[in-house]
Amino acid sequence: MTIDEQVKLLERGATIIPEGGIKDKLELVQKEKRQLRVKLGVDPSSSDLHIGHAVILRKMRQFQDLGHKVILIIGDFTAMIGDPTGKNKTRPALSLEETRKNGETYIAQASKILDSDPKKLEIRRNSEWLEPMGFAEVIKLSSNYTVARMLERDDFTKRYKSGIPISVHEFMYPLAQAYDSVAINADIELGGTDQLFNLLVGRDIQKEYGQIPQVTLTTPLLEGLDGIEKMSKSLNNYIAIAESAESMFKKAMQVNDDMLYRYIELSTNLDLVKMKELIRTDVKKAHRIYAAELVRIYHSESDIKNAEERYDYVAKGGIPDDIAEYKLDKNELEDGKIWVCKLYALSGLTQSNAEAKRMIKNRGLRLNGEKIEDTNLQLSLDKPLVLQRGKDKFVKVSL
Repeated sequence: MTIDEQVKLLERGATIIPEGGIKDKLELVQKEKRQLRVKLGVDPSSSDLHIGHAVILRKMRQFQDLGHKVILIIGDFTAMIGDPTGKNKTRPALSLEETRKNGETYIAQASKILDSDPKKLEIRRNSEWLEPMGFAEVIKLSSNYTVARMLERDDFTKRYKSGIPISVHEFMYPLAQAYDSVAINADIELGGTDQLFNLLVGRDIQKEYGQIPQVTLTTPLLEGLDGIEKMSKSLNNYIAIAESAESMFKKAMQVNDDMLYRYIELSTNLDLVKMKELIRTDVKKAHRIYAAELVRIYHSESDIKNAEERYDYVAKGGIPDDIAEYKLDKNELEDGKIWVCKLYALSGLTQSNAEAKRMIKNRGLRLNGEKIEDTNLQLSLDKPLVLQRGKDKFVKVSL
């Protein structure tokens, strides 16, 4: 590819600062006969990556395919601080042990998208350089940014005006992320649009440390299955990269019709013109093509058939074989029986007895495939029972 062709590919679906920065960097490394150093930092605050994360990982893969090196920074140290982006309160602290454990799963999951060739992929943990920093070095780093500039951040501004506490260590997060760019001498840093402030701090800090400022490339955030909040494990509105083909297919089929084109655009390489027309004329078929493509990307061609068959079987009222199991303690029985609402709550299918009761009245719970009509039903556990919520949530209960 020519430089102009590379720029067109890399800038697709992205916002670049400064304008023209990607072309300038490509011309620079061509002159210096080296690879671009493209950085992405991810904080392992949970154990799963989801297809929202995959939007930016797929952009990283484009850089790799053009012959450049990407540096995936596992933020095991910054995750202990907790990124305040978008939060209206201070995040709970994690231990370094927790973040490192989660980080290992991130590497395995990211490898489903990234080229693992060491010439194109470098994996680092920011505890390498942040943990050994002395207090004098931390003071030097923090002296390069003012409180006034920190308060320009939208979420900090809102919290400050609302009288919601901001801990001093939260101001350190953007600086720590910025120092990551210094430590690896990044040419380009990638992130979601919500990370723009942090990425721009990186440019300023690099200048203070005598480096050429990085170019920032941001991609849109993918909304979750609820179609409102951004995709997040904590909101349970996500499709995980590592989940089973069957679960992935099912969740893809649940994407809101109005959001389907956006999901296709941000998480696949499907032909956008054809898919846009198909959504208009046959949205159910478009859903199936999207669901199959996700399974193909993160599993294999051969997994698609099984995932689709399982989805259709359950949609028609079938009970699958591979469902979660719950062992009921015999002490929960009274005279050998248990109240149906209590059993649903204990199994985890409802949050409480009261919710189970409401759902029975709304005909939303089934027992062994049959709708439950009686909220006072008492059940014996002479043999295993299959509890069901909605069309696709099952638990097999036995003593």
